Amino acid sequence: MPKRVLLVEDDEVVARAHTRALERYGWEVVSAGDVGVASAKLLSSQCAVVLCNITLPSGSGVEILRVVRRHDMDIPVVLITGRPTVETAIEAVELGAIEYLTKPIDVDVLNERVERAFQLGQLARSRRDALRAAYEVPASVDLVGLGARFEQAVDRLHMAFQPIFDLRGAQGERQSSRPPSAYEALMRSDEPGLETPLQVLDAAERLDRHPELGRHVRALVAAAIDDLPAGPEVFVNIHASDLMDPSLYALEAPLSMHAHRVVLEVTERGSLDAIDGLKERAIALRRLGYRLAIDDFGAGYAGLASFALLEPEIVKLDMSLVRNVHGDSMKRRLIESVNTLCAGLAIQVVAEGIESDEELEVIRDIGCQFGQGFVLGRPTPTFLPPPLVD
Repeated sequence: MPKRVLLVEDDEVVARAHTRALERYGWEVVSAGDVGVASAKLLSSQCAVVLCNITLPSGSGVEILRVVRRHDMDIPVVLITGRPTVETAIEAVELGAIEYLTKPIDVDVLNERVERAFQLGQLARSRRDALRAAYEVPASVDLVGLGARFEQAVDRLHMAFQPIFDLRGAQGERQSSRPPSAYEALMRSDEPGLETPLQVLDAAERLDRHPELGRHVRALVAAAIDDLPAGPEVFVNIHASDLMDPSLYALEAPLSMHAHRVVLEVTERGSLDAIDGLKERAIALRRLGYRLAIDDFGAGYAGLASFALLEPEIVKLDMSLVRNVHGDSMKRRLIESVNTLCAGLAIQVVAEGIESDEELEVIRDIGCQFGQGFVLGRPTPTFLPPPLVD
């Protein structure tokens, strides 16, 4: 793909300065001054990166982000602003902005960030193409073959459990000396071509067999909870469409019998606002004993509107927010704002994907109550034994 940038900037002086700077580094620049022109040029020009001002005369850079995501999920977007706000930053992260820069911007920094965005976009495109070539079944192929593979994958499903720890009062204390507060149940399969949860979920959706998959996973988790020591809860992922499955609400369902120890994580690959009677369904689940969580907050699926729709007890911050938070002041501010909002609503916060001691230190310093990630504990086939007591 050519090194072509779509620059969306209404200030002509700034636009000329950014254009000269980028062209000096070898970039081809396509310019637009408003949302309408930018949308048209995005569709007509093969741009590798979008560099966009947040504030525009006929809309906003966030609107451009939405247009980009409808057009091509792999085009990286770098947002720039002279007046950063928490609200626009949260929405930008949710829609997948690679960078969020504040004016004035040094020309070397500008090129560095655009180059980084270009490389990340190329990597994302290559990974998507490789996955499609390796795992997707062409549309012309009959789905019977995929159905057989899916059934084998379901038969070979098993669960892994990653610990979630309470981070309060743990400064300077070995995390391994403390018992987990909860575990997340993670789906695994040994079927070639359908090893990852994403591949299994994609097959289930293409075959319209998602309810069947959800019921099987919940039964596996229920069987595992029989061996769970007293105390910890288990987080179980459910697709938004699972909320339409009557078996989820059945008293005799295997997982319902353990509902008081289960947190249902709703992952919005579909839209929550498309679920009929969502609030009534949430009430019914709570009557069974479940607690509810919004999963992947900040990943583009779950947004602030989900708070009002689901009224969760728990919010799980996506790893994209947590990654390198120790070196990104905007991510830190975002997490601080979400944590403050949740504290005011009596919602607990779990930070996912903590992979380094530096990230863990910042998450603790911010005050997030719970943490999950490789630095704390990797997924295992069984629940961790209780800590040793001296």
